[in-house]
Formats: sequence, structure tokens, C-alpha cells
Amino acid sequence: MDRLIYTSLSAMRGAMSQQTTTANNLANVNTVGFRAEIANTQALWLNGPGFDARAPASEEVKSADMNAGAVFETGRALDVAMDADALLSVQAPNGDEAYTRRGDLQLDDSGLLTTGDGHPVLGDQGPIALPPADEVRIDKDGSIWIIPTGGDINQPQKVDRLKLVSAQGSQTIKGIDGLFRVNGGGALPADPQAQVTSSSLEGSNVNATQALVDMIDASRAWETQIKLLTTARELDTASADLMRLPA
Repeated sequence: MDRLIYTSLSAMRGAMSQQTTTANNLANVNTVGFRAEIANTQALWLNGPGFDARAPASEEVKSADMNAGAVFETGRALDVAMDADALLSVQAPNGDEAYTRRGDLQLDDSGLLTTGDGHPVLGDQGPIALPPADEVRIDKDGSIWIIPTGGDINQPQKVDRLKLVSAQGSQTIKGIDGLFRVNGGGALPADPQAQVTSSSLEGSNVNATQALVDMIDASRAWETQIKLLTTARELDTASADLMRLPA
């Protein structure tokens, strides 16, 4: 009976993990460039003598759905949507290079170019900083052009180029901060073929309807395990009654 309880407990933990992943996806249904997380459950068969009668469940986030989200035009000069499978290079909080599909770029008070969630954007020379300018333009290849404050509008100046990479041929993983990194560490080389669509943003690729269905499935799986625990208790009580000696 005790083994049955622990097997059911592992399944309940898996259902909780699935609900957490689904809830996070639903919370980011309107987040720019968000990639839905994919959780997977697998059976962990115990090695040893006897029959493989029970297998605890293990659930974890395996990867992210890399299908593209809907692209919509904003008309804002600093908004970019990555084309195809291109990723934008940013600086993670620990200083390492990471990647994102989020293209709602911002300028802080010092002129540092960041994503909407505050990560510095990387270019050919490292983090990109823009001087005061009357106009900013981002080309298809990620080149950043400005017209300096009071400068000639017919003589734009190239400041830097967004570092755009492709994950094809490399294994990337998604961290809890929403950024992608190379599995095992390291950085991806710049992809000269990568392009962006300026003055546009890519929305989240979360399917809200499917996420709600997944939430219901996880809730039903939890209820099933609760019933299994109740059955285990009843079996334990019945066994104890059979072993009880008459007074």
C-alpha cells in the first residue's frame, strides 16, 4: 500500500508541474515574442528484482514551442520582429549572452538599448548605446541608423547592428527568465542571413484555448490521483480488519 501511495504522490507532483507550466503560458499570452513552454511526463521504472508493477512519474519542462507568433505593425521605430527562426542576442543578468524573440526595444536614460523586460541588446561591438538623435531607423538586416540631434536628415549615420543568430544545428534551452541559452554554455555566431521586420512586433505563440484544455486535463489527473489515494486507504483498512483477531 505504501508503494501505491508514493507512486500516486509522484503523479500528483507531475500534475502540479503541468498546471504551473500551463499557468505560466496563460499569464504570458500577451507577452511580446513569448514562446510557450512544453512540459513532458515520463515513467521512471525502478530497476531491481521482481515485476515492473509500478513506475513513479517525472514531469519537467523539456523545451519551448518555437512556432512563430502573429506579427503586427506598430509604426514605432524601435520595434522589430525577428523573421524566420532568428533570435536577438541580449545580455543576461549574469553577464552571459542569451537570446530572445522579444523585439520591443527601449532606450534608457543613458542611451542603452534594451528589450522591454530590461535586458541590454547586443550588437557587433557588445551592448548597444545610442547617442541623442532626432530619428532612429533599423534596417532589414538589423543595422541601426540615426540622425544625430540637429544633424542633416539626408546624412544618417550607422551606429551598430543588432546581433541576430540562428539556433539551427545547436541545442538551446529556455531558462526560467524566459531567455534562451546554448545548452552547456557558449555563444552562437552572428547569422548574416538573419533579418527583421522593423516597426512591427511578434506576439506570443500561446494558444489560449489549448492552454485551458491542458489546465483541465491537469486538474482531472489530480482528481484521479486523489481517488487512488482514497482507494489505497480503503484497501489498508480492509487489510487491517482481516488481520484483526477476535476479542
